[in-house]
Amino acid sequence: MKIEKAHKSDAGELTQLTIQSKDYWNYGSKQIEAWRDELTIDEKYIDKNQVFKLTVISKLVGFYAYSLEDPKTIKLNFLFITPEAIGKGYGKLLMSDFLGRIKKSKVKRIILDADPHAEKFYERFGFRTFGKLKSSIPNRFLPIMELEVKSLHNAN
Repeated sequence: MKIEKAHKSDAGELTQLTIQSKDYWNYGSKQIEAWRDELTIDEKYIDKNQVFKLTVISKLVGFYAYSLEDPKTIKLNFLFITPEAIGKGYGKLLMSDFLGRIKKSKVKRIILDADPHAEKFYERFGFRTFGKLKSSIPNRFLPIMELEVKSLHNAN
């Protein structure tokens, strides 16, 4: 098992994983297709952002990606696990790796727009919801969450 920086050549496989993972929540093929652009990880994205993949016995199991929003804020843009690996601790492993990297930086906070199904997962790591983002699905909102990085330092 290893977590390493993704390469441009991983773009297609990361996109496929993202789509399959999102589809796990039974949004339906029409909705997944409507989100295709948002769920696509292309070479340009990998070049411009921090993307780390988790492989187990050379098989891609999950990944996360983040970007610097401003000098004090990082945005976690993606954290996805293959459907067959959901609930097996890989999400926790990826989040712990991500938070360990951020802890070493000078940023003050992490933000993310969570899928409503993932809100509780992020809360377990200390994220709190501070807003709602209107979704493309009627009457559905994405929790906008944040974590103050100083709380990571206090956790030790």
